[in-house]
Amino acid sequence: MIRIVIAEDQRMLLGALGSLLSLEDDMEVVGQASDGQEAIELVHKLQPDICIMDIEMPGKTGLEAAEELKDMDCKVIILTTFARSGYFQRALKAGVRGYLLKDSPSEELASSIRSVIAGKRIYAPELMDDMYSEENPLTEREMDVLELVADGRNTKEIASQLSLTTGTVRNYISTILDKLEVTNRIEAIRQSKEKGWFK
Repeated sequence: MIRIVIAEDQRMLLGALGSLLSLEDDMEVVGQASDGQEAIELVHKLQPDICIMDIEMPGKTGLEAAEELKDMDCKVIILTTFARSGYFQRALKAGVRGYLLKDSPSEELASSIRSVIAGKRIYAPELMDDMYSEENPLTEREMDVLELVADGRNTKEIASQLSLTTGTVRNYISTILDKLEVTNRIEAIRQSKEKGWFK
């Protein structure tokens, strides 16, 4: 019997997923969580084989929870509406075994769970296409600067936090705008959020 924990903040969807998977002869839903922190606690307590996780949940996101569960025996499958390459890349780094979209047919979820249990990795095909076209052009340091800009920090505060000069920070910001082909910081933040590049 494949033991499953589901983490999803939309109650109706959580219940529907639970009912759907319980209809499968070889699956048992042993726990349901409404956020990432609760999912982590249930996985530690119940030791399931699979944890199906939404990404955008209150408190801890599904990706943060997956990163924390990376060394557990439980295999994580992300089930989300967001086909964002940045999220997908982060999920891969967290060792996620499956990344499926919510608009996939329901029987696909059950067969994906069986495939993951058998040691395979299952990723939505549209993500594989996007991944090659949507590589984040910014370096880690440039992302650090942009995240602080998104937090509302000014050049001086960013310089102080990252131990840089204000001139260097300004250079980073102008490089970021050039690389993203945008004209201002707001557009740079919006584009990075849409592509799921923020941590």
